[in-house]
Amino acid sequence: MNAPVVPAATMADVQSDIDARRLAIDRVGVRGLRYPLSFADLGGEPQPTVAICSAYVGLPAERKGTHMSRLIEWIDDARHGLSLASLPANMQTLMRKLDATRAQVEFSFTWFVRKAAPMSGVESLMDYEVRVRADASLGGAPENCLLTLGVVVPVTSLCPSSKAIADYGAHSQRSHVTLTVQPRAPIAIADLIAVAEQEASSELFGVLKRSDEKFVTERAYDHPKFVEDLVRSVAARLVGDARLLRFSVEAENFESIHNHSAYACIESQSS
Repeated sequence: MNAPVVPAATMADVQSDIDARRLAIDRVGVRGLRYPLSFADLGGEPQPTVAICSAYVGLPAERKGTHMSRLIEWIDDARHGLSLASLPANMQTLMRKLDATRAQVEFSFTWFVRKAAPMSGVESLMDYEVRVRADASLGGAPENCLLTLGVVVPVTSLCPSSKAIADYGAHSQRSHVTLTVQPRAPIAIADLIAVAEQEASSELFGVLKRSDEKFVTERAYDHPKFVEDLVRSVAARLVGDARLLRFSVEAENFESIHNHSAYACIESQSS
């Protein structure tokens, strides 16, 4: 026998009770939600993907709890055509929905770019990890939302020391260059990927024919880079970029002749 339906208006709303401990919570919400969404790069069409989503709000000292279900509802409403440009307005919607004055959301997802091999021209997809974060306070002005964009770019790095001392070539390895920026003006995922790939010993491709393999191998040999060179070369490109408020550049070389990685990081100062 089915249980009787109880009208929502008559149910207890425990989350809205008064909490006697009077301690505000900086962030409360949901973390690690896997959800389909579409994200649009600057000036591009929305690309479908699956993201790991987190959404939090600040909770006043007098309130017992937040309404977690409303956070999921907000992600479901916002997931179509999400972009850096749309996030400030979406964050205001989130805070009004939760009756909050502060909010933070994070999305991590795979981003695909169709690339042509350098010699044969054969096309294939390359995947990159993109991370988006928004921190906002209640109020309609754009400056009330701080956006952070990050992308992990896999590249090739070839060791300058190995090239200098070896008679028969030089060891190379795959590297991850992670760029994390806080923009003051619109910037594209594609722009960040391009900087990392151009400053590496060589960029990567999904499919390479023999002529392409010869090209990228020789390109890497002609452009050796220590992990220190990688972060400095990329950071030097970002230092003068007026679109950026601040940035960090990390590089990790997954060494092919050691059982450890080499790592370097540069973090810009506030400007």
